[in-house]
Amino acid sequence: MRGAAVTSRLMGLLLLAVGYPSAGFAQDALQPYQLVRSLQLVQDRIAAGDHAAMPMQAKLLEMTDARMREADAEDFKDPKNFRALLVYGMSGGNPSTVEAAVSRANSLDPQDLAIAKGVINYLVGRPAGAIEVLKPIDPMTLPGDLGAFLALVKGSLMATDDPAAALTLLDEAKLLSPGTLVEEAALRRSVGIAVTQGDAARFALASTQYVERYLYSPYASQFADSFVSGVIALHLSISQDKLADITLMMDPEREKVIYLRIARRAAIDGLSDLSAFASARAEEGRDGNTNQGDPRALLYSSLSTVTSGTIEDVRTKLAKIDRGKLSDGDRALLDAAQAIAGEVVAPPVSLPAMSPATVTSRPGPEAAATHAADEAGLPPVEGAVSEQPAVAPSGGTAAAVPNAPAPSAAIVPTSAPATSAGPDTTDPTDAAMMKTRRQLDLIDQMLGAAPK
Repeated sequence: MRGAAVTSRLMGLLLLAVGYPSAGFAQDALQPYQLVRSLQLVQDRIAAGDHAAMPMQAKLLEMTDARMREADAEDFKDPKNFRALLVYGMSGGNPSTVEAAVSRANSLDPQDLAIAKGVINYLVGRPAGAIEVLKPIDPMTLPGDLGAFLALVKGSLMATDDPAAALTLLDEAKLLSPGTLVEEAALRRSVGIAVTQGDAARFALASTQYVERYLYSPYASQFADSFVSGVIALHLSISQDKLADITLMMDPEREKVIYLRIARRAAIDGLSDLSAFASARAEEGRDGNTNQGDPRALLYSSLSTVTSGTIEDVRTKLAKIDRGKLSDGDRALLDAAQAIAGEVVAPPVSLPAMSPATVTSRPGPEAAATHAADEAGLPPVEGAVSEQPAVAPSGGTAAAVPNAPAPSAAIVPTSAPATSAGPDTTDPTDAAMMKTRRQLDLIDQMLGAAPK
């Protein structure tokens, strides 16, 4: 009820603010802690999928910033207002506003002052200074609103140097603030850290919880990046049944996109079983709506079988793919696959010597200069939205936090063995083995150069 009342009052203030040249009277009508609570309510709605609330968040940040700049020592005698100042900073507030307001607050106890210094260091991009100041402070001993954000910030800062401790802090953030933007960010970051730890169980649990609660968050595309990378990195530890359980909680279109992205990455990384599984699931569809004929799924499934005994079937399938419906990166993959399929059926004596220079002259990075993040033209699970410092995965004014592991490296290409121009005098068995080896080397080199 209290949240509903604050939201109702907030809406009235925002409507009034729109009708006047200055919104100063609106922020003056509320105490700093009331404005910050309203900001948190709006951000929680956004995390739950209410994208229409994003303009309201921008307006509230503007109003709260103005109120914090005007707040004096008397305002900060109320502990709720000082905690609100710190939460405002960690919710995307202006670092200079926070720093100036802290300087006006008198009689701060040592812990409040330490938290304030740590938050300011975090906001202005001094992670080492922030960790040094905040490390001894236990978020679980603080009031819940402040403790949740502090646990999230500390977990973010420690993700690289102490990922195990970071995961514990992110668990505390979720515990202190369920159903909020803090929990959404903590779950999303837990997915990436679990991958770096090789913790498949934690990865699966955090992914399941995220999909259940925050699939429609505007930040869900960042989760999708971490999820796809995690499935590739942990493919030996995550069963296909578990993967299917997680994706079944998605709507059909998001499930299709996720499987297409997994299939592409798996094909490039040489994970033929995973690529075949993901391609089949992408084609299968749900609710009677199949995706058979999708050129991307056909291409990715073909890449995993291009050197199989059914090469003629693969060549036929590749020939039917509509190039016009592929991105630049996938057209380069199609060219590589068709070239490889041609080499497979060519007589051994007709195979030219393949040098690295020859390979790189084929469609490669130049023809596939699309940005890796768009996964060869595949749409994100949800539109990417720039995040506030407290919940940003990396970059910005906040300390960089790895939200997902780096994409797994492609198979390291090896140069094809040199051959003489003279007649073939090797044993037929040796010749067949050499041809197969050269085919695999060629695949490694072509697919390894393709963008992921």
